Amino acid sequence: MLEVTALPLAELRERTSEKWREYPADVLPLFVAETDFPLAPAISGALRRAVETGDTGYIASRTPLASTYADFARRRFGWSPDPARMRTTADVSMGIVEILRRVTQPGERVVVTPPVYPPFYDLVAEAGAEVQRVPRRDTGTGWELDLDGSRAAFDDGATAILLCNPHNPTGTVHGRDSLAALAAIADEFGAAVISDEIHAPLAQPGAGFVPFLHTGEAAERVGYAVVSASKAFNLAGLKCAVMVTASDATSAVVRGLPIEVEWRTGQFGLLAAIAAFSDESDPWLDGLLRTLDHNRLLLEDLVASKLPGARYRIPDAGYLAWIDLSALGWGDNPARRILKEAKVALHFGPAFGDEGRGFVRLNFGTSPEIITEAIERIASLVGR
Repeated sequence: MLEVTALPLAELRERTSEKWREYPADVLPLFVAETDFPLAPAISGALRRAVETGDTGYIASRTPLASTYADFARRRFGWSPDPARMRTTADVSMGIVEILRRVTQPGERVVVTPPVYPPFYDLVAEAGAEVQRVPRRDTGTGWELDLDGSRAAFDDGATAILLCNPHNPTGTVHGRDSLAALAAIADEFGAAVISDEIHAPLAQPGAGFVPFLHTGEAAERVGYAVVSASKAFNLAGLKCAVMVTASDATSAVVRGLPIEVEWRTGQFGLLAAIAAFSDESDPWLDGLLRTLDHNRLLLEDLVASKLPGARYRIPDAGYLAWIDLSALGWGDNPARRILKEAKVALHFGPAFGDEGRGFVRLNFGTSPEIITEAIERIASLVGR
């Protein structure tokens, strides 16, 4: 059994990425979605070979990435997408924008489901469309898509929905029935569904993750998935994502994108993604999921014991915790006080939408020691 553990804090502070350069050294950075683990050995080996041989040119017109991802999806999700219906680009956000530009007209409305990944709002605007908010429903034990709200939005003229599957920041894995129902509604109104599935490899075993395109013929007709190894394998700086389709019509849209959309894929990102999605990296990914499972349960214990009144629901996927601190009376954006007084950097809840007031997003893709210290620092503010 492969054990995946975070690097020591002293080594992490030698990194030059956003997580470790945004704030001074006395701040524990748990805000941006980067993890603190070493790379999977297959990825390190692939990148090392590329540097040693000077394999740093343009990406090739034919690569094994599509077939490698199809094999990964079959092993991990029981889904067999067609490699011929895939195309790469620099990252998931770019894929979303380029697809939105072709399935919407300027000024048309695109549904987003807040609280949701903050760049979604900007991506819709970048594509020339307008955001229509259909907030997620709080069931009391979790969050779910508001299917009635989505239907109403499409009936009112919205032409697409931007889906986060699994969901960021709540870590929700949408059920097959819910996704199939959304597909049927979109199909009824001729709307497109763009599914950001960047967190899919991080769904915990037993969570029941289902790719949107794997939920039936309606999803195949209306859907586009954009996937990447970047979140699970910490490759955001290497620039590679895959746009996946499942019908002739949607495939034609992606094939019709300018060649530059594909040429923006990074050569190192491509090589790293092939290594990440290969079966050689499966033991590492399984080890990572076990580590994250331990961390999410540790966080539950720490929040319950040290932050009375705080509300945290264990996520189904990922390494991001969506924590409601409203009961502590620290205002709409408690992360501001936590950063200033406790020296812990968390993502601002209101950035995810009005539904994020009183919330913070905490990255637990790190060591148990850092998680514990972060919560203890935050707990020191209680009652002050």
